[in-house]
Amino acid sequence: MVFEGGCYCGALRYKAAGKPRVKGQCHCRECQYTSGGAPNLFMLMPADGFHYTVGQPAFFQRDDLENAVVREFCKTCGTHILTRRSDMTDVVLKIGTLDDPARFRGPKIAIFTIDRQPYHHIDEGIPSFERMP
Repeated sequence: MVFEGGCYCGALRYKAAGKPRVKGQCHCRECQYTSGGAPNLFMLMPADGFHYTVGQPAFFQRDDLENAVVREFCKTCGTHILTRRSDMTDVVLKIGTLDDPARFRGPKIAIFTIDRQPYHHIDEGIPSFERMP
């Protein structure tokens, strides 16, 4: 499978090849910041299948946290494209950046529900975890 996408302004474009290893929604407080308050919908994709086809991202990593993630985003419009974790070989690709988000077909897992807000929705029957499973 190949997924294509990019940022809101078009300064960043990417291709992500491979089978999604996980399709989920994350309710952690950090994702609420980057999404504007909602849970963040994501797919774990093989890092070696991901590359930018147009532009180069800006990076952000907190220096006050142990094992802080690296967030890649458009330096022009601010769209958050993906997250890289030092303890994972996959990239955490943000669904809203896909050219065709309908290909996501919904999350199969909900994580960090300990930070879930009362207005966040989790579909019935989806396995949910307070932290990482």
